[in-house]
Amino acid sequence: MLDSIKMMETKTISHETELIDGGETSLYESLKKQDKNMVVEEGFRLSSTGILVLDRTLGGGLPAGSLTYFSADPRSMSEVFLYQFTQSRKTYYFTTNRKPRFVLNDVINLGFDPSNIIFVDIYSEYYCTACGDKSDNVGNEFIDSKIIDFTEFNLRNIANDSSGEEVNIIFDSFSFFMELTVNNGHIKQLVNVLYETTKELGCLTYLYGLNNNKARDIENFTFNICDVLFESMLDCGADKVISKLAIPKIRGMVPSADIIKFKIGDGIQIDTSRDIA
Repeated sequence: MLDSIKMMETKTISHETELIDGGETSLYESLKKQDKNMVVEEGFRLSSTGILVLDRTLGGGLPAGSLTYFSADPRSMSEVFLYQFTQSRKTYYFTTNRKPRFVLNDVINLGFDPSNIIFVDIYSEYYCTACGDKSDNVGNEFIDSKIIDFTEFNLRNIANDSSGEEVNIIFDSFSFFMELTVNNGHIKQLVNVLYETTKELGCLTYLYGLNNNKARDIENFTFNICDVLFESMLDCGADKVISKLAIPKIRGMVPSADIIKFKIGDGIQIDTSRDIA
């Protein structure tokens, strides 16, 4: 019996040797060799956010190909950051909470040039029928699944149309997707598609979301995938309201520990002064 086991072991080893000698690489050998497709360039290129003072604070901008999550206090009017981001380059602007014409009105009223913006109307696709009436399918799992498919379809088209071109992609807001009645895996797949599209195009993608989201699992997954995290806060004092911005994560760079004060005026106005204790 022992002899037969030894014979089996010998045959197995001989078979593995034949495979290697025959030109096929063992798993161990393949792991030792660097896949040429996995080689990445050293360093990175910085892309302007469209807000000059913010760019200087960041040391020149954000790394090209960054997927950014902007967690915002809904009272802080932080969507104005998104409007100013569009000033830097051609921008695909996904609207989920409002019709594009209302967003466009706000962009114009704040003095921004809307010529760079191409709207992708997720709102009407989800909330309205083909006749323009309000849909009664809100919260339907099948419809919710379809709107994710529709979004991924548009992202694929953007990737095909914008190859070699500098663009932004903005989602206003991504909280919409986190609250859909679908399997979490479907939303995570969308986040992965966003990440890969951003890397392939080398663009800047901003996912705007409201803080204190109830979908904590999806939110944490998204935070982990994203390269950059922005977080806006609102401090309500006795006689003044102060808007603040933190940037705790910038993958590939050392993030600043400073809290940035900002206010809405002629666009985003960033206070570069330092508090002295």
